[in-house]
Amino acid sequence: TLGAKVQVCGPATLIPRAIGELGVTVFHRIEEAIENSDVLNVLRIQKERHTAHHFPSVREYHDRYGVTLERLQTHAPGGITIMHPGPINRGVEISSEVADSEYSVILDQVTNGVAVRMAVLYLLLGAETVKGENA
Repeated sequence: TLGAKVQVCGPATLIPRAIGELGVTVFHRIEEAIENSDVLNVLRIQKERHTAHHFPSVREYHDRYGVTLERLQTHAPGGITIMHPGPINRGVEISSEVADSEYSVILDQVTNGVAVRMAVLYLLLGAETVKGENA
């Protein structure tokens, strides 16, 4: 973990049961996760993969777990960094106001992710190093 404290937050139906055994802290309230974090890496809800018994409704998820400006201002008054690998379901896991706010580094994250993937593919496809040797 390179010194990072790893924590997850979400409904019990979406969190692996044994994740706590790996030293991961589990929160079921987004407010607690925000209060105990310097960075939130929010992931997209893959609605197409969830049944009603795992994921009752988009509105309920947003109401209970959505990262909103109000929640950040209330529970992270000292600031917090918001990440998301994209694509975003605006109004579900994260509000548009947060995605477009000063808290967000999402556009930088997506841009850098593209560059990293391009570099990895370049090397995997047999690119030559500066010394002329195969990578």
